[in-house]
Amino acid sequence: MASRLHAFNRYELKYLVPVDQAAAIRDELAERMDRDEHSPVGGYGVWSLYYDTPALRFYWEKIEGLKFRRKLRIRHYGDLAGITDQSPVCVEIKQRVNRVTQKRRITVPYAVARQLCDGRQMIEHTAKERAFVEEVLELVVRLGLQPTVITGYQREALVGRDQDTGLRVTFDRRVRGRDRDFHFGTEGAENRFTLPPHLSVMEVKVNERTPYWITDLAARRNLNLIRVSKYVQSVEAFGLAPRSVFHVREEDFPPPITPTPVSAESPAAPAGTPVEA
Repeated sequence: MASRLHAFNRYELKYLVPVDQAAAIRDELAERMDRDEHSPVGGYGVWSLYYDTPALRFYWEKIEGLKFRRKLRIRHYGDLAGITDQSPVCVEIKQRVNRVTQKRRITVPYAVARQLCDGRQMIEHTAKERAFVEEVLELVVRLGLQPTVITGYQREALVGRDQDTGLRVTFDRRVRGRDRDFHFGTEGAENRFTLPPHLSVMEVKVNERTPYWITDLAARRNLNLIRVSKYVQSVEAFGLAPRSVFHVREEDFPPPITPTPVSAESPAAPAGTPVEA
């Protein structure tokens, strides 16, 4: 059996782009890039089932910005309609080491992925795949991982050409998710937008250095780098965790209370009465 294991490292930059501006940016990028051969006109669906501990360990590691953190997910590319036990999916560990994003994944039938991640059972594998499969199983068993949220979106992808062969830019729109009905094939499952539908996420992915013309484009179009995680957005959208202080706007905080000075005519506070500082 040939190995189904795939691994790669890269840097990722993310921008929030209004959907009505994304087409113009994509067209400008297309002057230097090619459409991904797997990305049809209008894009393709990407659906991910994320696993976490009951205490949401992976969520909090992201919020706290740990230099090393991991996530486990099952990912399906395409439409969820008609998915079967034999449909190919990816079992994937995505981890962050300092500023580098690393992905390792194995492509298996959907039933086999559930056997590994939900059934916590060893699956058939090659010698090359053994370390990865054992790592997934160890994480699931040791940390008690369980399905937590599903995310989904429509993606368009461009790839670099010539000297930019390691470059990939994606546009993700209609970012949504759910916190139940974790089987991809569940009929009638309801999803909720986890990012406003008028916004899309533009991700620039490079092996080493971002091309100058990409940063120039971002500057000319007033695109600002953001830290956004579709997994985090789904966890918070469904109230599974309180919103982190990192996600609260300054204007959402009430203004500080200014202490009122005690005048000479005011009665003195009784001994032991706390005074606001």
